[in-house]
Amino acid sequence: MPRLQLFDSHCHLDCADFNEDREIILEEIRENLAGVINPGSDGASSRYAMELAHQYPFVWAAVGWHPEEIARCTEEDMTQVETWCTDPKVVAIGEIGLDYYNDENAPHDLQKKYFIWQLQIAKRTGLPVIIHDREAHGDMLAIIQKEAKGVTGVFHCYSGSLETAKEFAKLGWYFGFGGSTTFKNSKKAREVLAWVPEERLLFETDSPYMTPVPFRGKRNKPTFTELVVKNAAELRNTTVDELIKSSTKNVKKLFFRVK
Repeated sequence: MPRLQLFDSHCHLDCADFNEDREIILEEIRENLAGVINPGSDGASSRYAMELAHQYPFVWAAVGWHPEEIARCTEEDMTQVETWCTDPKVVAIGEIGLDYYNDENAPHDLQKKYFIWQLQIAKRTGLPVIIHDREAHGDMLAIIQKEAKGVTGVFHCYSGSLETAKEFAKLGWYFGFGGSTTFKNSKKAREVLAWVPEERLLFETDSPYMTPVPFRGKRNKPTFTELVVKNAAELRNTTVDELIKSSTKNVKKLFFRVK
């Protein structure tokens, strides 16, 4: 199989699900993809993402605190995130955002506080952000409109409405789509994927999660990005080659440190 000039714009190679065969997965990426972006979710995973990025030339890291983890976050952690942003293999701050579904240990006000804090770091460093937004679309739109002037980024695994997507698109944001768009019951995500302007489109796996059809139920991996693109080409009535070309261009434009 020839190597595709395709990026998995969001995968978690630091996850324990890859502990037994991480080297094999990384070799598959090297042989089959242009590269991957590995976002952190807290201090430890961000640090490991950076280690992988320095070890493998086709891996890039994002650093930040996921909304589910912010109960453990401190001012010192925010300082560390900003320091890490000077590393040339760190291409974004993420994944950050709001999660009102898994919020047992993450009060909404605390989520908002650290989300806005990390947006401010993005303003100061000039890096884009990778956003996690689950069942918090109203607050997310309000914060982006008020607090994110001068910041750009991608809504990873976009799950909001088409109407909200149009508002984010007006502000110049990008949209990442993964395995959920291959599920026939994901009508909203598929509707947005069919609409999003090609110059704002990214593809991802979110592996080891959200495995696309026909492997749903098994562990996901970055090389399955190709399945996501094939599904998108059918939805958008275009070719796989065209989507690979445009999405790779988008990755390099948004994550400007990616070479």
